[in-house]
Amino acid sequence: MGTPEFAVSSLEILIKNGFNIVAVVTAPDKPAGRGQKIKQSKIKEFAIIQQIKILQPTNLKDLNFISELKTLNADLQIVVAFRMLPEIIWNMPKLGTYNLHASLLPKYRGAAPINWAIINNEKESGVTTFKIKQAIDTGNILYQEKINLTSDITAGDLHNQLMKIGAELLLKTVIEINNNYTQGHELKFISQNEENTYQAPKLTKEICKINWNKSGIEIYNLIRGLSPYPTAMAYLNNKADKLLIIKIYNSSFELFNHNYDNGLLFTDNETFLKVYCKNGILQINDIQIEGKKRLLIADFLRGTKLNAGAKLV
Repeated sequence: MGTPEFAVSSLEILIKNGFNIVAVVTAPDKPAGRGQKIKQSKIKEFAIIQQIKILQPTNLKDLNFISELKTLNADLQIVVAFRMLPEIIWNMPKLGTYNLHASLLPKYRGAAPINWAIINNEKESGVTTFKIKQAIDTGNILYQEKINLTSDITAGDLHNQLMKIGAELLLKTVIEINNNYTQGHELKFISQNEENTYQAPKLTKEICKINWNKSGIEIYNLIRGLSPYPTAMAYLNNKADKLLIIKIYNSSFELFNHNYDNGLLFTDNETFLKVYCKNGILQINDIQIEGKKRLLIADFLRGTKLNAGAKLV
């Protein structure tokens, strides 16, 4: 059970290691992009190539879907980046339902664990496999794998690392479940420490908008944590008729004492674009005006003349 690219590596590694995938459950096709063309999930695209049965329920409590799921008689259900399951679903297979989550639970329960770990400038992250129970991301842990985070890693970088590490940990998990079942042994779980939780809620437009009154390092971490998607955004006030929405993909930060207004831009209009913020200056390296192409800053400045007093707000 999964939808985005993150889940594909996990499905692929199970297939390559001889596990019989009786079906894939994924999100319904939906319109996307400017042309609103109907788009399939990455998991569905992969499942079609592998000739695996595909289920795409709009409602996980739909009786027809539940009935079809029961007829598959699956021993085990694996969830990777999917929706919250009702009990009738996660309690169905005899070996249970297990989830691969992109954090070191109980930290960063929720929809966006990769992004929030970087936004909050964590020094480590990782993946967790656990047995699903009613409350989301609270089940008993089977395995975890940690990695250290560098100060310049982005959400996209971490996504790709955890996708690979997570697939390998999931394979280890499924092998352990299978071995214990065939040998009549009980799995050894670790219960989650409820005193050390941290939520990773869905990313909203409000969260993605940069507050230039925050410290420079907070802004820098926000940009890293939202790159390349959904991306940190701001409004460019270029002393023109309207504000332009911009997305910032990459930046660097330097501590710097100044008396300028937060958000004020500093540029040679050729090679660099910097913005003053609390306790420093942020250099923007990679930018996009809404509706246009993503550009390196020199290319952006070549096509955009910034007036004196231009600001990001």
